[in-house]
Amino acid sequence: MDHQMFSVREMCHIAVFTALIAALAQVSIPLPGGVPVTMQTLGVLLAGIVLGARNGAAAALCYLLIGAMGAPVFAGFSGGLARLVGPAGGFLLSYPLMAWICGRFAGRGSRGYMAAGLLIASAVCYIMGCVMYMAVTGTGIRAVVAACVLPFLAGDALKMLLAAWLGTRLKHALIKAGT
Repeated sequence: MDHQMFSVREMCHIAVFTALIAALAQVSIPLPGGVPVTMQTLGVLLAGIVLGARNGAAAALCYLLIGAMGAPVFAGFSGGLARLVGPAGGFLLSYPLMAWICGRFAGRGSRGYMAAGLLIASAVCYIMGCVMYMAVTGTGIRAVVAACVLPFLAGDALKMLLAAWLGTRLKHALIKAGT
């Protein structure tokens, strides 16, 4: 009996979303605190909505593993394990959990669940990112919130709206196409 963890189709979808996250990471605006504004969280949220919890998390995990091995897939065409343990490391490490949460909630079918999933996933990103930033830099909570949360709120709200709109359409298109 042959048991595959992922079908070939699922592996292809995971690979596409891994590449999407990597491409969106390059849409990056550096900030003084060391955590850039990027579009990669949009890719992570889309992976969860379109692929579901398990496969979305797998795409985000593949992205992290490829980057940890040194491929220049992180913001600013950077890579390496040091990025995962640096000031922005907690944000990056939250991505598989973000995609999983988003996928779990989006899979319930209602807009309310999707909105809750997007908000919870984003909160997890902020919490993990801020905790790691504080641990690495020794910065206090007020300064961390000022550097790692406040500059991102408006953009992240727009990314959540775009992810809900585009993700729903992409998922329906894939279902309609039979892929």
